[in-house]
Amino acid sequence: MKRTILIGLITIWTVLGLIAQNTPPENSPETLSTSADTIQDNAIVYPESMTEKLSDLLRNWQLDLSNAEIDCKRGQNVVFHDSVYIKKLHNLPSEMELSFNSVVKNYIEMYAVRKREQVSYMLALGDYYFPMFEQALDRHGLPLELKYLPVIESALNPVAVSRVGATGLWQFMLRTGKGYGLEVNSLVDERRDPYKSTDAAVRYLKDLYAIYRDWNLVIAAYNCGPGNVNKAIARSGGKRDYWEIYYRLPRETRGYVPAFIAANYIMNYYADHNICPAHSSSLTAALDTVQVNERIHLEQIAGVLDIPLGELQRLNPQFKRDVIPGDFRAHALVLPTEKMYAFIDKNDTIINYDKERYFTHRANTDGFLDGSVSSVSGNTTNVYYRVKKGDNLSTIARRHGTTVDLIKSWNGLRSNKINIGKQLVVGKKAVAPQATTEKQLAQAVTDNPDGKIQTVNQYYRVRKGDTLGDIARKNGIQVAQLQSWNGLNSSRIGIGDQLIVGKQVVPAPQEPESEKGDYNRAETAAGGGNIISSYLRDQIEKVEQNKGPDEQETASEVEAEISMESEEESTETTTSSP
Repeated sequence: MKRTILIGLITIWTVLGLIAQNTPPENSPETLSTSADTIQDNAIVYPESMTEKLSDLLRNWQLDLSNAEIDCKRGQNVVFHDSVYIKKLHNLPSEMELSFNSVVKNYIEMYAVRKREQVSYMLALGDYYFPMFEQALDRHGLPLELKYLPVIESALNPVAVSRVGATGLWQFMLRTGKGYGLEVNSLVDERRDPYKSTDAAVRYLKDLYAIYRDWNLVIAAYNCGPGNVNKAIARSGGKRDYWEIYYRLPRETRGYVPAFIAANYIMNYYADHNICPAHSSSLTAALDTVQVNERIHLEQIAGVLDIPLGELQRLNPQFKRDVIPGDFRAHALVLPTEKMYAFIDKNDTIINYDKERYFTHRANTDGFLDGSVSSVSGNTTNVYYRVKKGDNLSTIARRHGTTVDLIKSWNGLRSNKINIGKQLVVGKKAVAPQATTEKQLAQAVTDNPDGKIQTVNQYYRVRKGDTLGDIARKNGIQVAQLQSWNGLNSSRIGIGDQLIVGKQVVPAPQEPESEKGDYNRAETAAGGGNIISSYLRDQIEKVEQNKGPDEQETASEVEAEISMESEEESTETTTSSP
């Protein structure tokens, strides 16, 4: 018995010794993880960016990876021991606390396994976005590790919109975005502008840090708002450690900091997990910015400068309808550097390129009310193009600011095959009616002595750069005629002036016979009662079928009142038919 007890004690002693040998020193990286390492939370809600379908993200990213370069050898994921994850996170040169626990591990495995392909594309996008984020963070003295926040906020998708309306790379709500100076209207949403939204986000993070002085709490507050973080602190008895208030936070926010830590890990150690960046030269091309102070459609720029519309949309996601409202205030347009000088040189050509098709909003419609302007809808002429060697329908459509389907429809094409030398209709241009000459006006009056014709003026509003010669040439008239019609003693005109540029002979409107009588207040139905009364009477009959005797009596009284009102109205109403 004593021998058995002795053997047992020796065994216990040996096991304790082995445990002691495997216990890391007190200050080693393995012991620097938070005391909340044992957190097991299966109730967390993944950020929306992590639930997006890759096909949807690829469409929104508008990536062209036809010339993708592979920087590492593809292979299966590598799983490490927890101590390796702890050490790797500790070794990152970070001002922020990047601790490890079971929740963080789940997110690391999610990126390394289920989201491997998404990480590959985000690494490619990072070549474009991360330097921009770093510059803004460095300018305000914030940790550069925060550049990975949009990875979990939006998956680096500048047009991302959450189920509650948060928008852009940094997922600003409307009120917060406007509060930090971002313009949001029907045409422009600067929450989607990579440059301006980044600056606003950095200023917001800086303000949050001034409140909490702890980056984990700052990131939590960025996600769920300072109010929810303050409630969690109060419910925990005033504790200001993220992991100590973890279970007091909203479920959506519990996984937010762990996801951010995992994003930092995977963006730095992706090669250790055999994940390859899908680099593309088109994402890292040299870019420049120009201020636009005219209203321009992106398709006009694409057509004149021969830039794919998708590339312009990717570089300028803030223009929600592909329209730059530069006439409201100047807006920044991002272009490839090699296209910048061409844009400046061809600015007037771009502004006037197929302008009638892209901008149909009329500035003033008073002429339609007073009869001085008649519509020219339907008066169009075809715009033609002769096919050259190397052309295809796609390039022709892009060059002329239209679509392949429209070109095929205009030309009766059943396939995309076209022959060199073929003349294609590539657009429709509105044509104003020819102005009537003074001689034609005089002859028209002579031929119609009974006064059944009249002349109406056609107007033009003077724009910047217009001259009388240009306006006369556009409208097929002489400068002298233009001066005579508008009482001009010189060729001087001002921007915004409305000039008569044509006169049209049209039939004079005839007074309808019905206007000679009194206006009918209400159309009457057979039997003398008006339509409204008939309708009410029908409704009462339906109600009476579902009511008791007392209620039916009340309904009958109402019907009697309606009949009396109908008789009174019939004495005041003049009808056009018996």
